[in-house]
Amino acid sequence: MVLRPATRAELPAVLALLADEERVTDPASVTVSPAYERAFADIEADARNELLVLVDEQGLVLGCLQATYIPGLGKGGAERALIEAVRIRADRRGGGLGRALMDAAIDRARARGCALVQLTSNKSRTDAHRFYASLGFARSHDGFKLAL
Repeated sequence: MVLRPATRAELPAVLALLADEERVTDPASVTVSPAYERAFADIEADARNELLVLVDEQGLVLGCLQATYIPGLGKGGAERALIEAVRIRADRRGGGLGRALMDAAIDRARARGCALVQLTSNKSRTDAHRFYASLGFARSHDGFKLAL
């Protein structure tokens, strides 16, 4: 398995992972709208953002996440990594791929000099919460969102 930045050609596979985390969605059935094209281009052009994919030896996208590196005055001026949109293909869960994906993302943040890695997870995703706790993440804050 290899973790690396996603290519534009892999955008449908990433969108398929994000579309339904309970089932495998065929990337060929995904419509890549102009908004997705813009978002991908913006992520790709921004040195503080990475859309990462976990691919097997045949190039099949098995997982993804987005890492955003945030500068700040806390933690001695060090960056923090925000990890979002973590997904593993529904038919490949339970075999350690999620752990490999997160371990590699954490290693990338550490190598970049980040002082911490943070993430949010929907309250309904109790399996994901157990998974993140097994990686050493602590529930330290309550999060709030405002839809615009």
